[in-house]
Amino acid sequence: MSDNAPSRLGAIILTGGASRRMGTDKALLPWGRVRAIDRVVALARSAGAVRIVTAGEGDFGLPRAPDPAPFSGPVAGVLAGLALLGEALDRVLILAVDAPTLTAEDLAPLLDTPGPGAAFAGFPVPMVIDPAAVPADIGQDWPLRRLVERAALAQLAVAANAADRIRGANTPAERARLLKLAGLG
Repeated sequence: MSDNAPSRLGAIILTGGASRRMGTDKALLPWGRVRAIDRVVALARSAGAVRIVTAGEGDFGLPRAPDPAPFSGPVAGVLAGLALLGEALDRVLILAVDAPTLTAEDLAPLLDTPGPGAAFAGFPVPMVIDPAAVPADIGQDWPLRRLVERAALAQLAVAANAADRIRGANTPAERARLLKLAGLG
């Protein structure tokens, strides 16, 4: 992180829950010998998160913000996670459990961007956001890209070698490809 990086970073991990396409809860899928949730938690800690919460279904041993509006989308989880964090944080890192092969190097541009935060162009998660930049009129059913736009987050170019890690895996075929690319399968 640069010298301009915030000193108080929190993290929200969007867990989602059971996935018909993946056959189980994506958080519990093994990536190498480590569950997806554990890989994403380790990434958040390596980024400097002082407090980590999960948003969605499943108890993973961390503070959890249950989905206040099931099936309304990930913004409901972001809002619930922000409420649960409930402390003065400079920024919050939003991660998804379906992208467990992200690296600290992938996140560095997001964390080093000044202002209200950043996301990658075309990929609203992961993102870094200043909680004060969250619009007061945000709807739980908003798409994440609308939150990115309304919060005026910088949209960064995606490095070609990072696109698959950022996209993550929502189908068995995507998971198999990502496992292979990550050298885990």
